[in-house]
Amino acid sequence: MTSEHILFIPGALMIGMFLGFILGTRAARNQFELERKREEERDAARAARAAKREAAGKGEAAAKSDSAPAETKPAS
Repeated sequence: MTSEHILFIPGALMIGMFLGFILGTRAARNQFELERKREEERDAARAARAAKREAAGKGEAAAKSDSAPAETKPAS
């Protein structure tokens, strides 16, 4: 081995560690943002479903009150 290997090998390892740290940080940040975005979409979908169920529940309650039998007078 020549004396260049004493500098080249640790230098290559340090460059690799630096690039791995930068790329790993970016990947972790992207993953975190993706999870946050998915959670927001899930929350929005849950809220929309809850609002739809609530509207359907009010519609059913109104339909039940409208469909209640009306009092009729006896025929003479």
